Amino acid sequence: MKIAKHLTIHGRVQGVFFRESMCRKAHEFGVTGWVRNRGDGSVEAVVQGASEAVAAMLAWAQKGPERARVERTEISDANGDYAGFRRVDSL
Repeated sequence: MKIAKHLTIHGRVQGVFFRESMCRKAHEFGVTGWVRNRGDGSVEAVVQGASEAVAAMLAWAQKGPERARVERTEISDANGDYAGFRRVDSL
């Protein structure tokens, strides 16, 4: 059964390869969805997949790549059906 979660990740998350790293992790964990930078300096994403894979992605997103400093992550349920995982344009 697939689930989907919407994330807003706050902290030092832009300019540290967060989106690229998230794309790599999404492929590694087998989740679909998207990720983008927001104008307020946060990163927004939707991840969809098996509950275990989504849980692994959420755990990773709360730390991010090595140079990131995640201060907090807002997580809520999401809708949609995604064929892959990709970066989209910033807001």
